[in-house]
Amino acid sequence: MANLIARAARTRFALLLWRIAMVYVAMFLCRVAFYCYNRDLIGSISTGEIWELFKGTLLIDNSSIVYANAVFILLSIVPLPLRWWSRRWYQGAMFWIYIICNALLVVAANLGDTVYFHYTQKRCTADEIFFADNGNTAQLMLKFAADNWHLVIFGMLVIAGLVYTYRRRREVIDMTCGRVGLFARTGVMLFTIWLGISGVRGGMTGMTRPITLSNAMLYADSPAKAYFILSNPFCVIRSMDMRLDYEHYFDEEQLSRIYTPSHYPEDYTSEMFGRYKGYNVMLVILESFSAEHSKYLSPDLYSETEQGYTPFLDSLMQRSLTFTRCYANGTVSVAAPPAIWSSMPSYGKPHMLTPYSLGECRPMPRLLREEGYDTAFFCGSERGSMGFGAYAHIAGVDRLFSMEDFEALHGDGEFDGSWGIWDEPFLGFMGEQMGLMQQPFFASIFTLTSHHPFNVPFKYRDTLPEGTTRNHRPVAYTDMSIRRFFERFSGEEWFDRTIFVFVADHVSSEKFAERTLHMPGSHHVVGFIHVPDGSLSRRYDSVVSQVDFAPTLLGLLGNRQPYFAIGRDIFNEPDRRPIVLIRTMFDYEIIIDDYIIEFDSHKVKGVYLHGDYKHRNNLRDSVSAEVEWAVEQAKATIQQYFEHVGRMYYMPDDRVLSDKPLDAGADAPTTQP
Repeated sequence: MANLIARAARTRFALLLWRIAMVYVAMFLCRVAFYCYNRDLIGSISTGEIWELFKGTLLIDNSSIVYANAVFILLSIVPLPLRWWSRRWYQGAMFWIYIICNALLVVAANLGDTVYFHYTQKRCTADEIFFADNGNTAQLMLKFAADNWHLVIFGMLVIAGLVYTYRRRREVIDMTCGRVGLFARTGVMLFTIWLGISGVRGGMTGMTRPITLSNAMLYADSPAKAYFILSNPFCVIRSMDMRLDYEHYFDEEQLSRIYTPSHYPEDYTSEMFGRYKGYNVMLVILESFSAEHSKYLSPDLYSETEQGYTPFLDSLMQRSLTFTRCYANGTVSVAAPPAIWSSMPSYGKPHMLTPYSLGECRPMPRLLREEGYDTAFFCGSERGSMGFGAYAHIAGVDRLFSMEDFEALHGDGEFDGSWGIWDEPFLGFMGEQMGLMQQPFFASIFTLTSHHPFNVPFKYRDTLPEGTTRNHRPVAYTDMSIRRFFERFSGEEWFDRTIFVFVADHVSSEKFAERTLHMPGSHHVVGFIHVPDGSLSRRYDSVVSQVDFAPTLLGLLGNRQPYFAIGRDIFNEPDRRPIVLIRTMFDYEIIIDDYIIEFDSHKVKGVYLHGDYKHRNNLRDSVSAEVEWAVEQAKATIQQYFEHVGRMYYMPDDRVLSDKPLDAGADAPTTQP
């Protein structure tokens, strides 16, 4: 028996098992690095959690390893005679396939995820592949590698370990005959079946549904620990599917009665409707401006002598329509333009990165353009970066201004070395171009500097506050840049007839307040609307999100055309109560004025008061009528969203209009063919 076992240990099956086992070890080491790097976000792991987390990681790692090693496994189990299987070229091909695939798809991908998660609080998925084609992508990757050189060295050591363990065991015996051969062939067959089914499907029974990213929540008590369970390439491959799977909660009549994304401004009667008709719009999407950066929004985080990192924006907020509880609908930059310009959130993949963004639509910039507005989008990165320009055209923006346009006029001395033009000179360039635009105009900009690698121009490094996180100084720089924009252009003829809108794309990856690590603080951003004469000065303390900006602006500008929007006009739609719906990788988060509700699309998992930001006191068993209303609204919103996405049709439903005329030049509402 001992001889049989010894011989079996030298079969191709045993060799394959050894080499795949080493990949599991490599995956484990990468996960340890992931936890150490992101421990402040994931939290501590108790002894009682270890077994469940281990089961979850094994389930996910099976899939990742099958995806990464499918070709190698196939080459290993092909029943070739030993003399052919041992040929040098065949063994060389197997070696390089094994090393290259695992070096890239297991080690590099997971260590890259280690850094990526720290900035976005999500795992890298297929979505990121679609906007990783910028001209400076290679430069940025080198920058990230230099900043995290210790992870690069760690990864090289893990890859070296795979090379060493692969070459250490290479001698095999013939497995085509005898008891050893029978044992080996049976073992190969069973192992391949187990690895294939358990890896790709997540289980061994016919009832098993192929696992998805959300399965990680079965083994974790928080989304952060579910992210710890996940790994690549599982996350990338499982997020490539473009099918729309969603619940049909209501029939058509019920659905329209509960919630509709169709808005009919002919009904609006508030004094705020059309108050700023004919005004220009300058909409600033602020990169990574968390509410915790602002002393006005987070006074408890600063002493009386501190001014925070957004002193100029704070001074504007005191004379603006300021949303003290404004939430980003996503965690990545590419989710922001559809939400802000088109009132279109991303309940799953970022909307602008999917084919569904090409559907028929008339979002805010397009509606304004039809009313005679000159429209432009400014971004200091290279043309086409991140897909912003492409989506701007979809939304109705005519002209795009990028790094190339700036450098054509001002030279190439203002490049930040990573993303594009520093915010101060590019905001000045925007002001110059706005002075040349026909009024009224809609001009939007996406700022850049308050982003990794968190640099500011050298001349400001000693004058701006260093703060306590790497992003505090860049945030202060962008705030200063906006102040200088106002100082420079406040005397221009167009300035006093312009509505200035400021809203962040998402919170910063660099956090210092405990509550910003948890929902809803993890989505709490700067957001306000400013009119220079102060006539819009008021605090709005109910919850809003990015999708509420376009409807509210359209109301202030007096738009009379029906339109499609997931959000609400806070002044003119009193029947639409304040509610925010955010999709995480696992669940939905419903935010209303009093509660945060965790909803997994089937049932309520948790209900918490806003002050309970660590979610310690679950009130699910004493659900109030307010919570029941919010869940019903969320269900109807989800269903309406996916039904319109599935049809690629983002237009208001047909309606029998009253005798009220539309404004001159306005088109009648379009109906779906």
